[in-house]
Amino acid sequence: MAATVDAPVPAEQDSARCGSEEENRGAEVEERSQQQTGSSGPAAPHSRLSKLPLTRIKALMKTDPDVSLASQESVFIIAKATELFVEMIAKDALVYAQQGKRKTLQRKDLDNAIEAIDEFAFLEGTLDQ
Repeated sequence: MAATVDAPVPAEQDSARCGSEEENRGAEVEERSQQQTGSSGPAAPHSRLSKLPLTRIKALMKTDPDVSLASQESVFIIAKATELFVEMIAKDALVYAQQGKRKTLQRKDLDNAIEAIDEFAFLEGTLDQ
């Protein structure tokens, strides 16, 4: 008689069976958003993933005379890129606010981040009055 012992499956193998780590995170975010909103039905796939209003972004894109049509995917990509950009500049400006022992971002913090970081060089002078 041989006894069988159920050994725990290593996390690497377990996640490989259930899908990629990114897919698992996406499912967790979706579950949380459904719990918060109380809805159990599927919503528009892009609207829940974007923090910015997609209809406004589409309207802004159409103000460019070169843009006549904008697909949902392109609007979503612009929204995500904008979110990432705002997050990045806000985090960099937060460093300057924390150096000043403040929790609130001020215009001078954004100015300092723009001046100090080469990636934001294209923004130099845009906040001047």
